[in-house]
Amino acid sequence: MTPLRVGLIGVGKHGQRYARHIRDDLPEVQLAALARRDLAKARALAAEFGCRAYSDYRELIAAPDVEAVIAAVPPALHRDIVAAAAAANRPLLLEKPAAINLGVGRELLALARGTGVPIMVAQTLRYNAVVNAIRTALPAVGAIHSVRLSQRFEPSPLDWLDQPATSGGGMVLHTGVHMFDLLRVLTGLEAERVSCEMSAVVTRRTEDNFAAAIRMRGGSVLASVVGSRATNSRSGGIEVSGERGQLIGDHVLRLAYRIEGTSVTPLPVGPTAMTVCEVVRDFAAVLRQARPLPIPLAEGLRAVAIAEACYHASQAGQAVAVENLAG
Repeated sequence: MTPLRVGLIGVGKHGQRYARHIRDDLPEVQLAALARRDLAKARALAAEFGCRAYSDYRELIAAPDVEAVIAAVPPALHRDIVAAAAAANRPLLLEKPAAINLGVGRELLALARGTGVPIMVAQTLRYNAVVNAIRTALPAVGAIHSVRLSQRFEPSPLDWLDQPATSGGGMVLHTGVHMFDLLRVLTGLEAERVSCEMSAVVTRRTEDNFAAAIRMRGGSVLASVVGSRATNSRSGGIEVSGERGQLIGDHVLRLAYRIEGTSVTPLPVGPTAMTVCEVVRDFAAVLRQARPLPIPLAEGLRAVAIAEACYHASQAGQAVAVENLAG
């Protein structure tokens, strides 16, 4: 089968990760072009990855041989990129967070629905091997009543992440959305109400430390979600408690167990997944096979809705409702 020819918008550290996977690990995908504002840097990277260079992403999207687009850029740029992709009917893989805020997110959703252009959000944590081991084991613990998720990392070196006009927020929006999405996937429920506290430990303009308590809709499921980018260490905790036991894991440290009574049983964890690689592989496959997108834009925006509720709750000093994103 002829490889899917894609254009990559944004070739910073994370964007180059996409480019390397396409070149080295994905024969079913070909990098046709890349776009970076600095044309000299774009040309140097294009020479490295064997593709064309653009300084204007709109020219990349309009190129007749570009069949689909990947955008790995700050979320402040998503609105214009989605508008251009929708106008050109170019399928789009959009890095998380799907939008800088829910208001913009609704505009993106209207564009996608108005044109029918497929837009998938790169919620890469769904492809993690430990996450998949725990998802597979969910029936063993019966009805879920509580979930606890955490991610703790070192401070980010990216200056733009601490610029609210570009990033839209800090740890809650950029890492929290991974956990908010995972919470929905594990429980099969939408978030109803959120309380949240946040602080800045290393950052100056955005939060890098937060703790949220979440009630899910339609039942008694409660969750706590905690994140920090202020430690010289990494972890990604997952705890699911159900009527027949618990599932405990760490998606960074590759740990996964089932607890029943006082018995602890390791869960089988598959090979380490290159999650960026797998999300691109899935994106290409659904386009070639005309299957529904596994993570459509609305799914990514539901995680943004929880993040936005966290900001409102922190500012208000009380629990707030999560906006219901229909469709």
